[in-house]
Amino acid sequence: MPRRDWRTFDESDVRVRPGKGSRPRSKQRPTHPDAVTAMVLSVDRGRWRCAVDGAADRVVTAMRAKELGRTPIVVGDRVGLVGDTSGAPDTLARIVRVDERTSVLRRTADDTDPYERVVVANAEQLFIVTSLADPPPKRGFIDRCLVACYTGGLEPVLCLTKADLADPDELLASYADLAVPSVVTRYDTDNPGLPERLRDRVSALVGHSGVGKSTLVNRVVPEAGLATGEVSAVGKGRHTSVGAVALPLPGGGWVVDTPGIRSFGLAHVTPDQLVAAFPEFAEAAEECPPNCGHLGPPKDPDCVLDRVVTDGGATPGRLDSLRRLLLSRAGTEVPEG
Repeated sequence: MPRRDWRTFDESDVRVRPGKGSRPRSKQRPTHPDAVTAMVLSVDRGRWRCAVDGAADRVVTAMRAKELGRTPIVVGDRVGLVGDTSGAPDTLARIVRVDERTSVLRRTADDTDPYERVVVANAEQLFIVTSLADPPPKRGFIDRCLVACYTGGLEPVLCLTKADLADPDELLASYADLAVPSVVTRYDTDNPGLPERLRDRVSALVGHSGVGKSTLVNRVVPEAGLATGEVSAVGKGRHTSVGAVALPLPGGGWVVDTPGIRSFGLAHVTPDQLVAAFPEFAEAAEECPPNCGHLGPPKDPDCVLDRVVTDGGATPGRLDSLRRLLLSRAGTEVPEG
């Protein structure tokens, strides 16, 4: 066959092999109408344990579907599952959907860390577990947990342990203006109000190592079998929980036990977000100058929150409590006592 002159070729003579990225991709993800709803109970190395329909007796292991990419999935998330949801040994379902969260407990490693961590999703209340002695209570830590609750949509509950070693009245009085519910426990006696407070709700527990958090969980969920540790001489007990885990309560509801932590960073929280959680001050705060920290004179001389108290819209103690939380959020040392 004689060779053709290249000048006689046109576009119809050229074959182009499509590249790997030339196939048109649909932006529509599958809706998975047959997906079943489940609650995430624990996370471990790319596998999620989930309770189908929130039932503690139907737990399956799942992986994250490819179409979700790096979508974060944490304990407490409500997800959609497809595939084998029988929960039989060696079966694996797929998480294809993460529902919108009703609340989030967030923290950073410290106040300069830009990386925000979601500890628990969709919890209704947060038990701030604090020992009254051995180790002594740290109000700065309590205040920071309160900030996380108010800005994350959780109801805070002050849970004071080891009341057999110290009186709780002084500590409770310092939070009276915030009207934070409280539960007081002691080693030698059960508190009948604790199971009632937990029943039929999703409750997260947070606290320093050594404050008796795992012991508390073992009481309300006897089969939990969580390890308890002795407090070290410096008051920083060894960590007895290594990851958040949701445990079913005998009377209904869930308890999410979180690892003992030594710091609770709030780099992700702004002063305006915190003030917005206090309805009596939220509207007035909009009249403050830009970048007002709402701490009042001398740091914020033009802050108008004091006017709310002067006009009778709030008590002085309520404003003092708010500003104490703002100081804690900013990393300023708040005097104990």
